[in-house]
Amino acid sequence: MLSENDKIIAHVSSAIAVYSIRNSNGTLTDDISMIDFILKTIPKNLEAKVSIDLIDDIFSYVSGTRFDT
Repeated sequence: MLSENDKIIAHVSSAIAVYSIRNSNGTLTDDISMIDFILKTIPKNLEAKVSIDLIDDIFSYVSGTRFDT
């Protein structure tokens, strides 16, 4: 079973990926930042545990990971 922190990390990671894909496809409006996009995807019951520092840490890790395809 996933802990609350695990669920937050999964949601933030997923939101980063979706934001990146939509941004590269040009399907996002210019008025939404990645942070705003991420915060809009977090379920209400987890919102209180999400911080900018946590989002930054997850983003740093995800963006630093190289995928060989």
